[in-house]
Amino acid sequence: MNHEQEQLLDSIPLSQKIRAMVRSLPRTGITLSELIQLVGKDGLLILAGLLTLVFLIPVSIPGVSTVFGAAILLIGLSRLFGRELWVPERLKHRVIGTRKLRPLLRKALPWMVKIEKVSRPNRIQWLVAKGPIQYLNDAALVLGAVLLMMPFGLIPFSNTFPAVALLFLAIGLLQRDGVCVLLGHISNLLTILYFSLLIGGGGLAAREVFQRMNG
Repeated sequence: MNHEQEQLLDSIPLSQKIRAMVRSLPRTGITLSELIQLVGKDGLLILAGLLTLVFLIPVSIPGVSTVFGAAILLIGLSRLFGRELWVPERLKHRVIGTRKLRPLLRKALPWMVKIEKVSRPNRIQWLVAKGPIQYLNDAALVLGAVLLMMPFGLIPFSNTFPAVALLFLAIGLLQRDGVCVLLGHISNLLTILYFSLLIGGGGLAAREVFQRMNG
């Protein structure tokens, strides 16, 4: 591939690249290892963006947040420590049914398009510079993935909030857009606040039930 072809490939919007990946998904199912091979040279950040899309709409597939969250966690860790992506055998060969996955990704793609429209390269450049800030951004990917894996899947928006954070971070790092990266950090903080309210509210409810049972 020559320099002109590489520039042409880089100019293709991320949503179009992901749309092409969705079309190329197998009919029955796909493993995490196959998904990693599918992104090829386009990079693991595109895979991270792809994996978040399914959580941007109300309907989700049970167990997917654990698998996809673990995959994004490994991507974040590989970036944080500057090593090649390692995937445990148990996750690598776990099959996700594409009959349900593909329609959900297609419904969520408009969200990717909307975020792309507000993304502009080279904004707040110090937020996407190399050095300590790069470690902070990669750590934010790890944090978002951990939040996505939290056991609140049946509670509304519990997967959506961390997915939005991860999507902003992925697009921001791909586009070198510090505004999107900043929005990713803010979304992570809002997710932590939301989960804190859920845990606090659950604790108060449990305490009330306990007091009534002993009242």
